[in-house]
Amino acid sequence: MQLQNKKWTIDHFLEVRKEVLSTWHTGSDPLLNFDQAIKRLKSLPNDKNFAKKLIKAKKQKRTMIQPRAGVALIDEHIDLLNHLQDAGADFLPSTIDSYTRQNRYNEAEEGIRVSMEQNRSLLNGFPAVNHGVSGCMKVLDNVSVPLQARHGTPDGRLLAEIIHAAGWTSNEGGGISYNIPYAKNISLADSIYYWQYIDRLVGFYEDHGISINREPFGPLTGTIVPPSIALTIGIVEALLAAEQGVKNITVGYGQGGNVIQDIASVQMLDELTNYYLKEHGYNNCFVTTVFHQWMGGFPKDEAKASGLISMASTVAQLAGATKMITKTPYESIGVPTKEINAIGIKNSKMVVSLLKDQRFPSGTKLREEKQQIKKEVESLMNKIYEVGNNDLAQGIVKAFELGIIDVPFAPSKHTQNKILPARDNEGSIRILDFGNLGFDEEIKKFHRNKLEERAKAEKREISFQMTVDDIYAVSNGELIGRPKGFKQLWKLKTLF
Repeated sequence: MQLQNKKWTIDHFLEVRKEVLSTWHTGSDPLLNFDQAIKRLKSLPNDKNFAKKLIKAKKQKRTMIQPRAGVALIDEHIDLLNHLQDAGADFLPSTIDSYTRQNRYNEAEEGIRVSMEQNRSLLNGFPAVNHGVSGCMKVLDNVSVPLQARHGTPDGRLLAEIIHAAGWTSNEGGGISYNIPYAKNISLADSIYYWQYIDRLVGFYEDHGISINREPFGPLTGTIVPPSIALTIGIVEALLAAEQGVKNITVGYGQGGNVIQDIASVQMLDELTNYYLKEHGYNNCFVTTVFHQWMGGFPKDEAKASGLISMASTVAQLAGATKMITKTPYESIGVPTKEINAIGIKNSKMVVSLLKDQRFPSGTKLREEKQQIKKEVESLMNKIYEVGNNDLAQGIVKAFELGIIDVPFAPSKHTQNKILPARDNEGSIRILDFGNLGFDEEIKKFHRNKLEERAKAEKREISFQMTVDDIYAVSNGELIGRPKGFKQLWKLKTLF
């Protein structure tokens, strides 16, 4: 079957579903019966429905808080989530383990067994497929706020079946954002097809009066990703989801570092996603935004890491993001304990609470940045539709193949990986090497001029070294990776 951006017929969906449910023994669970699943989902109170709570938050102009977290065993996972809930989390995650992300359920099963023997989690997340519908139901029944699966799975079809049947009303990911940054060999055509199934499943529930949220993964590789690339992929995944019947969509963006550029990006993500959905006839979708705290290297010092978390929280609230994904002060050390995860939540919650009635004022720089982002996204979207002969699914596959759309530092061999980002003299993310990106000369000139301003200030040539310096800068307590001589000169200037 040729990949197309066309809503699956119910017959095709049900035919593929038989295959999906046969991939692991939990797929034969009688609780996956649609009648039972629909009844359970409809019985959920509004405050445990992810989609409904997001709508309420956006209307109230509040930024909700959600951490990342997940361990191997059900009771320990419930204990973890309750600790985070008590710390103030508005939404709860279940971060899925790496074996499940790769559909390696036998190894996940072994991880559960050994975790039980040693009484500690030996998996880096919650193996929802192995625990099945009943296990996932138990988790939901023992928390008080909505649950979302967060993972990174190119083929998460069985996972989606299980979590939704259990009453979890949100699932993160998409055929692009859960492939290109996570996998090496899986084709985009395959992963988009898998996620069409997942979105059609959500559309099926929507047809039966059940609101379920879908959230493309906005940060991508999380390494100084140019905003227009992140926004374009988020918009494409929103459109692909809407075609399959999804009506509640959260599009995301990862903190870049420059306050004005980040605020512009969040606001344009909301505006442009709504614009393209309506432009293509999807008039019944409700769009929210999620801001991810810094996804790159964190400072090792706990106080400095807390400062970075606070900065992200300030930007999220001033930008009007509906939700924020938090980090912890021990981010550079490893997987956080529930106690340190709770500190990250409280830190974030305090900042957004103080700023809850404030928004960043419009000004010339903000308007200019928003206009530039809009121009770049429109250019990429036009090229995607052009190479796909107006079919979005075919267009995005072809666009990646040609390098018209590209993601820096991605492991996938299905992206050209030719573009290089770097910061300008104010810390905004610009493009140093365009590869084959679908930009005209005017857009390219804008980026070159911005980088030339920095190069002149630092008295060095524009080069890949800028990119390298910028990647490490934040973990060293700076936003821009300045050369050593520049830092010494700056220190001398501050003395006089």
